[in-house]
Amino acid sequence: MSSTDSRAAIFAAIRANRPNIQPPLPDVPLFDAKAPADLAAAFSDMLGKMGGSVLDPQGQDPINALRAAVANKGIIATAVPELHGDPSLQIRQVLPDMDPHSLADVEIGVVRAAFGVAETGSVCLTDTELQVNTLGYLPQHLIVLLDPARIVPNLHHAYRQPEFREHNYAVFQTGPSATADIEGVLIHGAQGVRSLRVLFCAPQAG
Repeated sequence: MSSTDSRAAIFAAIRANRPNIQPPLPDVPLFDAKAPADLAAAFSDMLGKMGGSVLDPQGQDPINALRAAVANKGIIATAVPELHGDPSLQIRQVLPDMDPHSLADVEIGVVRAAFGVAETGSVCLTDTELQVNTLGYLPQHLIVLLDPARIVPNLHHAYRQPEFREHNYAVFQTGPSATADIEGVLIHGAQGVRSLRVLFCAPQAG
């Protein structure tokens, strides 16, 4: 008998003789007792600690603030409908069939987060929001639209969101890329975006 056959026979014997026990999964608490009362404020505070920032609309419509933030900033790659069809901007609409390398010359990428996490200041980006996964990493700067109603208190809540069951790709992005491996000097943008700004903005109706 070859080693391959022996291996198959051993596994077959284990499967045939293992007890049919279905133990219940442990009940993991959500730690809601420590959840902040204002999730948006807690998210903003932690995002700042992680090197990101909140884009302040300063009293104007959030989309107008977004357009002002990207105006005259070079090539803009957008996966959000709020920025499509503006001839005054160098807009590159991100489509699922695009070559991922084609985003290498983008100055600012714009994407909507599936949800945010107050505990870590993280945004969850999936293949649906990104359209092309490199949108989260190849642009020099990233602006993330986040519905404040879609902020969860902590990672225990985050991992119960459907995005981790319904998508092929989902990632938590927490602030800009950063490394301090070289001589202990903190460098932003070494392996990804140099800055990450979050704009609180509910999705447009329709």
